[in-house]
Amino acid sequence: MRAIWDAALAAGDVAPLVRRHLQIDSRYARVFLLGAGKASGAMAAAAEEVAGDRVAGGFVVVKDGYGGRLSRVEIAEAGHPVPDARGLAASARLLDIARSAGEGDLVLFLVSGGGSALTPAPAPPITLAEKQEVTRLLLASGATIGELNAVRKHLSLFKGGQLARAAAPATVLTLALSDVIGDPLDVIASGPTAPDPATFADALGVLARRGLTDRIPASVARRLEAGCAGRIEETPQPGDPLFDRVTNLVIGNNALVTDAAVAAAWRLGYTTELLTRELQGEAREVAREFVAWARRLPPPACLIAGGETTVTVRGQGKGGRCQEFALAAALELAPSDRITILAAGTDGTDGPTDATGAIVDAASLARGSAAGADARQALADNDAYRFLRASEDLLVSGPTRTNLLDLYVAVRAA
Repeated sequence: MRAIWDAALAAGDVAPLVRRHLQIDSRYARVFLLGAGKASGAMAAAAEEVAGDRVAGGFVVVKDGYGGRLSRVEIAEAGHPVPDARGLAASARLLDIARSAGEGDLVLFLVSGGGSALTPAPAPPITLAEKQEVTRLLLASGATIGELNAVRKHLSLFKGGQLARAAAPATVLTLALSDVIGDPLDVIASGPTAPDPATFADALGVLARRGLTDRIPASVARRLEAGCAGRIEETPQPGDPLFDRVTNLVIGNNALVTDAAVAAAWRLGYTTELLTRELQGEAREVAREFVAWARRLPPPACLIAGGETTVTVRGQGKGGRCQEFALAAALELAPSDRITILAAGTDGTDGPTDATGAIVDAASLARGSAAGADARQALADNDAYRFLRASEDLLVSGPTRTNLLDLYVAVRAA
């Protein structure tokens, strides 16, 4: 299982992806290198090599622990998944640099998953604390990344094409690493340089569906209602001439890691099936179905999927979607099942923990119980991290500096 995981991560290395896709025309005398997201620091390092001394300046914001040092570009760290004051300052810095670019300049924007939380830029009079509260409410409600971003874009001065608006009339090239199913450009990090098909009305609709209309701060409600009434300018929509000088290119997605995992499993001698690259839904429910799919395969076999599940938080515990998936899978496994399950985030972190996921098998419950942990109680309290730590099933990789959704693997032994 670790060999399959290592092969998948190697395929997601961002440096070769940037070098393969980035060529800078000689007519651009100055290149401003900007970035936001968990993988953006690694992307910037590769982009510096390509652009060389034409980099006139740059700034990249990454998640805590994902930083580094470059020769021409500053890298700053900020809070994720809940934005903080450092992200607020980073957003302002990125906008200022974009506005300084002229018509003959190139703004190169390197974006990956996590970029939305790292660039809060709340629209006054909304405060950062109020933006944080809305983010927490949406995460706890089980909102999808698309729903989350539809709201955040309309509370922001940065997202939903507004970075591209700030950079005009410069040429903008965005290289994106997708952590979103289907690679929609407007959803990856909330699409700072992409047309925004969502509207203020859509944002209000998300809050209504998630039962949050009466729980959001008053300033947020007033802004969204004013936008719906036409008193606040919409984010740049599809067809806006602004985007005539903007190119958005996805240079990597979940197919890279799932294909590499499939190839690794075949090399190890398993009959391998790729289930889907669009696995989604409530983590604990999808995990039970994943175990059932694995049981149908004649051993020795391997089942692989990519995607991103969600967790509706009802308890007070600690964990992440991959850990909750793994714990639910362990509860589904019978003692006689010769099945091992991996669920892990390719970015190296899963929820507000130091783990990227977990690897469980039919003995996981017994190991956890022997250490004094109760698996069913842990799942009920969204406390997968503590149980999986007790059962010694956590997978800890540290920052991978890539971000290509999650990987799910089931190996059924003969």
